[in-house]
Amino acid sequence: MSQAAKIRLYLDQPLAKAQTLSLERDQANYLFAVMRLSIGAEILVFNGRDGEFLAEVVEANKRAGRLLCREQTRAVQLPPDLWLIFAPIKKARTDFIVEKATEMGAARIIPVQTEFTNSERIRQDRLQAHAIEAAEQCGGTFVPEVSDLMRLDRLLAQWPEDRQIIWADEARVGVAVAFAGPQHSQKWALLIGPEGGFSPRERASLSRLPFVTPVSLGPRILRADTAAVALLTLFQSHLGDWHDPT
Repeated sequence: MSQAAKIRLYLDQPLAKAQTLSLERDQANYLFAVMRLSIGAEILVFNGRDGEFLAEVVEANKRAGRLLCREQTRAVQLPPDLWLIFAPIKKARTDFIVEKATEMGAARIIPVQTEFTNSERIRQDRLQAHAIEAAEQCGGTFVPEVSDLMRLDRLLAQWPEDRQIIWADEARVGVAVAFAGPQHSQKWALLIGPEGGFSPRERASLSRLPFVTPVSLGPRILRADTAAVALLTLFQSHLGDWHDPT
């Protein structure tokens, strides 16, 4: 495999051996103007569904181009059926949460509006682009969907009861970490609150729901972005695809 094949590119197109792929202008500019690839160069491509393929540049210019799929290098590796629910914070830190959730194996990312959420709007398309870029950089073959912002109460009102929520409860700070959940479940979600925590009304509502399990994240108060990474790590270590059941 050539040195250039270290470049990975997400393409929202069907991938198969001998498939020809057309590049959009931004993709062509990146490969041929920024990375200075030329005809015959090889890159890795993936679409989140068909796995990863080695592709060769067969047409190159800064405004367009074509690739030819040569062979599959990896099958798609699906993450656990895991959603991350979080309240958006400052722009760069929200970007960080989306990037790290992608790297750590979230299948869906859901920003929610809570009573104490600082941000009232997000750019869903920009956050989805961050998820794609994170998958390109970390070697992933799956890209999680980033949902548009929705109110937490509305999300919970339509919640599927077969999906368990693990809630990082800020009121449990100082308690030793006791990470647990129904071991039989195959569908999960992790819930991280806003910087100001959940309101008393939200806490009461969460506490009444039978599919919500509160957990501690240890003896120190964590920032929202740190809490997201910590909870994802705990989940993957105990219940996810880092966990060795033997």
